[in-house]
Amino acid sequence: MSLRSHTLGAVTESLLGQRISLCGWVQRRRDHGGVIFIDLRDREGLVQVVCDPDRAEMFAAAEGLRNEFCVQIEGVVRARPAGTENAQLASGKVEVLCHALQVLNPSAALPFQLDDENLSETTRLTHRVLDLRRPQMQHNLKLRYRVSMAVRKYLDAQGFIDIETPMLTKSTPEGARDYLVPSRVNAGQFFALPQSPQLFKQMLMVSGFDRYYQITKCFRDEDLRADRQPEFTQIDCETSFLGEDEIRPLFETMIRRVFKEVLDVQLADPFPVMPYSEAMARFGSDKPDLRVKLEFTELTDVMKDVDFKVFAGAADLEDGRVAALRVPGGGEMSRSEIDAYTEFVKIYGAKGLAWIKVNDAAKGRDGLQSPIVKNLHDAAIAAILARSGAQNGDLLFFGADRAKVVNAALGALRVKIGHSDFARARGLFEDAWKPLWVVDFPMFEFDDDAQRWVACHHPFTAPKDEHVEYLATDPGRCLAKAYDMVLNGWEIGGGSVRIHRAEMQSKVFSALNIGPDEARAKFGFLLDALQYGAPPHGGIAFGLDRIVTMMTGAQSIRDVIAFPKTQRAQCLLTNAPSEVDEKQLRELHIRLRQAQPAA
Repeated sequence: MSLRSHTLGAVTESLLGQRISLCGWVQRRRDHGGVIFIDLRDREGLVQVVCDPDRAEMFAAAEGLRNEFCVQIEGVVRARPAGTENAQLASGKVEVLCHALQVLNPSAALPFQLDDENLSETTRLTHRVLDLRRPQMQHNLKLRYRVSMAVRKYLDAQGFIDIETPMLTKSTPEGARDYLVPSRVNAGQFFALPQSPQLFKQMLMVSGFDRYYQITKCFRDEDLRADRQPEFTQIDCETSFLGEDEIRPLFETMIRRVFKEVLDVQLADPFPVMPYSEAMARFGSDKPDLRVKLEFTELTDVMKDVDFKVFAGAADLEDGRVAALRVPGGGEMSRSEIDAYTEFVKIYGAKGLAWIKVNDAAKGRDGLQSPIVKNLHDAAIAAILARSGAQNGDLLFFGADRAKVVNAALGALRVKIGHSDFARARGLFEDAWKPLWVVDFPMFEFDDDAQRWVACHHPFTAPKDEHVEYLATDPGRCLAKAYDMVLNGWEIGGGSVRIHRAEMQSKVFSALNIGPDEARAKFGFLLDALQYGAPPHGGIAFGLDRIVTMMTGAQSIRDVIAFPKTQRAQCLLTNAPSEVDEKQLRELHIRLRQAQPAA
């Protein structure tokens, strides 16, 4: 006989008068003058169970219940007394009069109360099994499942095939450090866990599968933060015979369908499209948060001859930039607030933060308040006011340095101010879903430390057709057939059209200073595959964890992953990583070095 006839979410007035069997956990036991009430919980809902003293054996069992005991009850569904209904519950109009109660398993004393909203993350992750019982975590993981199912249904309808790719593969340079797995049977050799299925999905296109997808784990040994984990989940997709202008609408529709089905949210149709160069110019970021109504003002060209050396020096740099961020109404900010923002931008490499308060724009120089105004000539001041559109009461912040530093520092400041209570009160933040495609990325960026060009995305991204000639002559001018999907300041997906000809792949390797021998050693299997009639192909990968984090409003992707790692890449539940015994190390041909004592 089954232990239960219904899940708790199914207990409604449609079952009035029926005898049913339920299983779940005791969320709370309440003793009201000889009548015991039990709030019984499972993943589908919560039901109030009433235990009368008329059934002595059952009542004695009910008296011994504590929170989180796992129990089975049998009873009859009846209407709650008038005035005691709970509109917040699906079962809120009924209760179950208990006839029999069995404790399936008692619970030890809990290390914390499940309704405690002030738990540390360390406590939650150490006792993750209990943490996952909490309603918010149950909600998050159920929503994650719904997102995955919506994705699968859409891709299946579009002719995509779910194909698994290996977890033990070859170490290849893809941007982050690999997680390495030593081979026992091949002494001194290592597998790598995949940073992505990139090369395999390209070879699946060469194999003629045409449309592939996989919801798969990826692994990167990189510095962690709120939106990163050492193991994370991608919605990985690839198609043949489609160009960029066909790939983007295909997957834009997928994300729009997922949001509509899961959250009943209608995203923009179509998504706006913005070149990378425009995104950096206006927002200092390739994943701009369009909810924030603040933009940069370009001032580099008018600052070359000012007496303020910070501005003039930056404007004269080959890769220098001077830009302003206008904050409407920001003149109300105190000096202590400005000083706090000055310290904030230093995190991003800025040496300081110049500012001007606009008291009376019509008076020009005389209407401005700032220690830097005396070092700016009239033409520069006129350009600042005209280009920024500054009004009385506004505050202008300035960034002046190498463009990379200005974009990072002023871009972070834009987001910090834009998300503040100050900005929300003044209508500078729109609480909405703001998707965006960012396109036309640079193919390469110059690594000052290595003194070489490196791929901005990965080395298998195709260049724009009209930019192929730059591969050999001027890699910095070369744009890629690459595209990122951005939502509310998070990159949720990124992809590109791939290189499908071996000779083009060799040209890109050459631009990256990867010689024929190194290319053969690292990517020979891909170069070989491209020789056998490889079709034009391209794709995209979405971060499932990030998408679900945004949908649930969670603060970290750790809140939408069942068993995540900490920011130190540790699992507090299982105490992984951990030491292994000497026998295992010998089998893997590994000897550990003794840690060197501190000097």
